[in-house]
Amino acid sequence: MKFNTTNPTTGELLAEYEMATAEQVKECIRRAREGFEKWRGISYSERAKLLAKVSQILKDRKHELAVAMTKEMGKIIRESDAEVVKSAWAFEFYAENAERFLSSEPVQTDATKSYVAFDPLGVVAAIMPWNFPMWQLSRFAAPALSVGNTTIFKPASVTPQSGLNLEKVFDDSGVPAGCFKTILGDSRIADQLIDEPGTDAVTFTGSVNVGMKVAERAGRNLKKTVLELGGSDPFIVLGDADLDAATAGAVKGRFINCGQSCIAAKRFIVVKSVANQFTEGFVSKVKKLRIGDPMEADTDIGPMVQEKALNEMDAQIKASIQMGANVETGGERIDRPGFFYAPTILTNVTTEMPVMKEEVFGPAAPIYVVRDTEEAINVANGTPFGLGASIWTQNLKDAEKYCREIQSGIVTVNNIVISDPRIPFGGVKKSGIGRELGRNGLLEFANIKAVRVY
Repeated sequence: MKFNTTNPTTGELLAEYEMATAEQVKECIRRAREGFEKWRGISYSERAKLLAKVSQILKDRKHELAVAMTKEMGKIIRESDAEVVKSAWAFEFYAENAERFLSSEPVQTDATKSYVAFDPLGVVAAIMPWNFPMWQLSRFAAPALSVGNTTIFKPASVTPQSGLNLEKVFDDSGVPAGCFKTILGDSRIADQLIDEPGTDAVTFTGSVNVGMKVAERAGRNLKKTVLELGGSDPFIVLGDADLDAATAGAVKGRFINCGQSCIAAKRFIVVKSVANQFTEGFVSKVKKLRIGDPMEADTDIGPMVQEKALNEMDAQIKASIQMGANVETGGERIDRPGFFYAPTILTNVTTEMPVMKEEVFGPAAPIYVVRDTEEAINVANGTPFGLGASIWTQNLKDAEKYCREIQSGIVTVNNIVISDPRIPFGGVKKSGIGRELGRNGLLEFANIKAVRVY
């Protein structure tokens, strides 16, 4: 059975791939288990050398890997280049820190010796999306492998080549066979990876609806699960914010990756006293964005990933306009080949409009005006999501208090929300379960073992 990929810049056929069979999935899992028995026995220092080699190869092949991403999902080339570099950083970070993170922790008990040890779980199956095809994989694989697990990765059907490219990086790095495998297929392959007794844990990034199905299936099989799901991140602008910095952050936070990011700023909640100034500055900056071929270095906005995604966002925008939203800029598909949509800003929105109530995965920004900080935080928390949030204010003392009141896994003051290997990443409510990155992400796929010697 075969499937095709499409270049979102042109709408033309890009490549054709063969889906894995059920027997091929079983064989992949068998090899991963064999690889686990070798990999778990390798010393931390030797693992670190091999993961550092993965990092170096990623850097050496940066542009080649970036071009493949841009062709598959439309990310502008400078963002693709940066994604490869960031992925290399993840492997480098864990190569340098995993041994320290996983050192046994002594505990005083009635035993002669007691401590907590951190052992690998086994084979981790990863089901990942298309929007950050290198980074989202690296942020799971780097910590999972550092613990001593082996990994099987099913990329989205939109970005199979990026997944195969990363497997080639591992093959060329000297990491033992079976430690990292890419397998292509649809939801049936994902289901099999969860059901097969040879896998020990599951990590998934994607939509809430699919994440719930993954969690249900993994639960039936009693397998550890980490879920990074949707977000509707608030971007809160208080009355004392630096508006030039806030509007620049708004453009970057909303329109990076053409707005197709779980942690993109999605709801702009602005205190009334500065709403007009913020809106004017935001609109002015957005109108200067250059829309075009993502392979060109000076392009700011490329295409959306698929026509289906474009149509879904367009329906959310049109429904909101029918409910009374005003279009400050954009609001329509661009008349050119490919899946291009004009960067859009809407004002006069209500919390019942789709652009405020639902996750909007594309280049559209609603501005919601509030009376004061208290109302801003209430609106920010008035969502089933809880992934990231940003607060813009020059009162840093109060900002830290507001950070504790926001219901999300990540809060940033005076900058956009980003992921970083050094700190945990994940959400609350319907934005997910568990954490990636940092030491916390490392321990998600570790057996936290209590040892007592009498």
